[in-house]
Amino acid sequence: MKTDTRPIFIGGLDRCGKTTLRAFLVSLPNISIPAVGSNMWTYFYGQFGDLSNNENFERCLMAMLHYKHVRFLKPDADQIRSEFKQGEQTYGRLFGIFLQQFAQREGKSRWGEQTGLIERYADIVFKTYPEGRMIHMLRDPRDRYAESLRMWPKGKGRAGGAAARWLYTTTLAKHNLKKYPKQYKVVRFEDLVREPEDTLQDICEFIGEEYIPEMLMMSGAPEHRAKLLREAGNDLHVPPLSQNHIGLYRAGLSKPETAFMQSITKTSLREFGYEVSPLHFSPSAALAQITWHWPSNFIRFVTWLGIEFFQQNYPETFGRNPASHMVIKDAAPST
Repeated sequence: MKTDTRPIFIGGLDRCGKTTLRAFLVSLPNISIPAVGSNMWTYFYGQFGDLSNNENFERCLMAMLHYKHVRFLKPDADQIRSEFKQGEQTYGRLFGIFLQQFAQREGKSRWGEQTGLIERYADIVFKTYPEGRMIHMLRDPRDRYAESLRMWPKGKGRAGGAAARWLYTTTLAKHNLKKYPKQYKVVRFEDLVREPEDTLQDICEFIGEEYIPEMLMMSGAPEHRAKLLREAGNDLHVPPLSQNHIGLYRAGLSKPETAFMQSITKTSLREFGYEVSPLHFSPSAALAQITWHWPSNFIRFVTWLGIEFFQQNYPETFGRNPASHMVIKDAAPST
């Protein structure tokens, strides 16, 4: 029987269940996906010019080897250099070599990665890996935003940025589903919570793996399972997902923020099976919404999309960079 080596890519916004899906998938015997998102596409794709130029390649490699999420993979730089020169010298293939090394170290034949908004790069991913599979995690944008506020209460994008992210990712989802119907799949976080077994069986069929009941226990990711159980407050909950994660926005978001998000995203919400909640404002609150809350959030909405446009289309000039605390200053390994 031929071993399946097709890579698996998990995308979507933050707080949408990528790490949880990874915990289910690595419980299969031959799938390796690092617990930490590599973010290689986000921070390095296209920023160093043509990698067939050795100087550009070395600059890219050194930058990657100093990034904490890449260092987590424990890469062998000399082996990466050797393997990279033996095939197509592209960013996608370089990123794959890192992850293949990681999978080999785990004794698994099939590698994958979880990276926020990797759906941006679907065309390039599938050009490099035509037999690959991409799973796009979606979550109610109001719940995703409420969850993110727990993590980053002083976030600058607020509801405007959250709405922009949702429309951006769902636009990519619809485009990619149409263009790559056999290679691309959208999975709602809520379905993974409410019907985990049916949803995982469907995902396994999509990626060409046999579903096993052990997946529900997250046997391959005990640390993530323990984290979910602590959050649920129930050590016996199987599977370790709680419906407390659904509907967070009703208590976690202000009415003006919810109203703005729904006004901007209502068509897309309904397209992906989410309901729009009825909201009622007093006359004074309605005036404040019209004159202040909505316009200020709309400015954030447009600003996020504008920055994303330049970063995505002109990576050498406006490329995204890791936060300084994520960059390791010491010498890179195996240089």
